Amino acid sequence: MYKNKTICAIVPAYNEETQIGMVIDTMPDFVDKIVIIDDCSKDKTVQVVTDYMQRRPDVLLLRHEVNQGVGAAIASGYKWARDNNVDVAVVMAGDGQMAPADLPAILDPVVEDKADYSKGNRLFTGEAYKKIPKIRYFGNSVLSLLTKIASGYWNIADSQSGYTAINAKALRVIDWDAMYKGYGQPNDLLVRLNINNFRVKDVQIQPVYNIGEKSGIKIRKVLFTISWILFKMFLKRMKEKYIIRDFHPLVFFYACGFFFGLLSFLLFLRIFYFWFLLGLDIPKINAMAALFSFMSSTQFTLFAMWFDMEANKELR
Repeated sequence: MYKNKTICAIVPAYNEETQIGMVIDTMPDFVDKIVIIDDCSKDKTVQVVTDYMQRRPDVLLLRHEVNQGVGAAIASGYKWARDNNVDVAVVMAGDGQMAPADLPAILDPVVEDKADYSKGNRLFTGEAYKKIPKIRYFGNSVLSLLTKIASGYWNIADSQSGYTAINAKALRVIDWDAMYKGYGQPNDLLVRLNINNFRVKDVQIQPVYNIGEKSGIKIRKVLFTISWILFKMFLKRMKEKYIIRDFHPLVFFYACGFFFGLLSFLLFLRIFYFWFLLGLDIPKINAMAALFSFMSSTQFTLFAMWFDMEANKELR
């Protein structure tokens, strides 16, 4: 137990035979249960975990019959924690990229009831740019910005960090079967937490790389996939939170921003057609309309973001 709260570590694992033993061995003593979810590994991950189970009663293995993705593995662990009345569930990767020394800092906001969900932020430290591979650092930065807009948690960053802790109340409320099953799980979950008005807090952690892990993330594919997920979840949040549950006029501002943004694109496309393709003078009314639409889109969108920040400031 940690500060009189039962702690369960959710460890998703896929082909981690070389790393999973280190994760179990370095797990802090205050963790009551280590739930490892094998996502249909093709190596000896299951055998390694089974050997540990014979001498450590705190280790539990859940197995997926088919590979479903890291998000699905985490969801299986969360459902086990929910059904077994765990106070706080923390996610730690099966490849050892989450430093056990950071676990108390991750747990404290949730255990002390200052947040319902806390997440690690590797970007706080000045060493992040040096330690994190450059392409992943860039992708993380882009997705963090998009996640702020989609989720409504404007104070959070490092959206792809999976080092998280969640309390029993949130475990009971979130529909884990509906959560995205792939690498976009942290982004999807943040939006769902915001819809239900749960408090989220960022915690500084150290980035850990080059310890023998093998990343299965393809940045180009993940970047576009998660961006599309965030767009759909943004629309879901607007509908659920600001139309169905409690109406807020910011939806009109976002709608107007989108409308004028689309109109600006079409008008500037028309300018390009006349000027570059036909070699003709730009129609004055077209130019004025394009500029007006662009300015209107920018103002409506910025006001909508401002209203969203104000509506969610108590969830920090």
